[in-house]
Amino acid sequence: MFDYEFHKIQSAELIRAAQEHRLAREVTTARRRAARAARRSGGHDPEGRVSAAEALRRRFTHAA
Repeated sequence: MFDYEFHKIQSAELIRAAQEHRLAREVTTARRRAARAARRSGGHDPEGRVSAAEALRRRFTHAA
């Protein structure tokens, strides 16, 4: 009987851990979707910004 009870307790713990992992993954996915939606609707044109002047300055170095 002890083995059966131990098995049931262990099974319940594994199910609980799987549910927590699933919930954490859903939260991460929801945060990513929200961040993408915020970037898309950040007041830019539907096509979005092509580049910023600051990004161009960082991309290229000055000639010697």
